[in-house]
Amino acid sequence: MKVRSLLSGLFIAAATAFAGLAVPSTAAADDVSPYIVGGRNATQVYSFMVSLQSSRGGHSCGGSLIKSNWVVTAAHCGTPYQVRVGTTNRTSGGSVARVAQRIPHPSADLALLRLSTSVSQTPIEIASSSGPVGTQTRIIGWGQTCPQRGGCGAPITLQELDTSIVSDSSCWGIRAASEICTNNPGGNKGACYGDSGGPQVKRVNGVWQLIGATSRSGNGSSICATGPSIYVDVPYFSSWIAANIR
Repeated sequence: MKVRSLLSGLFIAAATAFAGLAVPSTAAADDVSPYIVGGRNATQVYSFMVSLQSSRGGHSCGGSLIKSNWVVTAAHCGTPYQVRVGTTNRTSGGSVARVAQRIPHPSADLALLRLSTSVSQTPIEIASSSGPVGTQTRIIGWGQTCPQRGGCGAPITLQELDTSIVSDSSCWGIRAASEICTNNPGGNKGACYGDSGGPQVKRVNGVWQLIGATSRSGNGSSICATGPSIYVDVPYFSSWIAANIR
């Protein structure tokens, strides 16, 4: 289990938390800026990678396919019209499916999306635990490449960034038991607007397993990658997930 230190301030106010790292609402869906800041083009196709989209295909958030017709994402992302699954190009490839149902967690920034049809892509397994401080991880998404909110245009290619779990004391307002504090390598790389809900993964016996869903910044700043990021610890909620996707 990941060792966590309790903070005196246990959680950011709900309004701040749920502003998260979704695409700014002031931007049109097709004008979002989805790249991870300081990342690189995806080096492989992640069969489980999901883009939450409008009816026109505009990207808003990320997600992870955990069953052929179920996606896990951030609660603050709301209910998308459709998803595109299993491609590095957010505008083509993979499978597209309508969203039939959304089940938000009652107290965490986590939600399940039931798809109207099953997709053929291989889901990702949820890890047994997120891991201790120092665990090597990777974040994946179509969130801004520039740190200023709304400061760059929409990309096409999925981005990835190698990261690691750091001490909870590095993230302000974290829920120590149920969230992950993830570093910003070099002090200038990390998740940004448009990455919300997307996966944080680690390799187990050479296979990617899901440990986190992008939630919000870890320093309360509106400028991305200036501090660690907070991810919902998906394994922590594995029982709740299993009970809802039967």
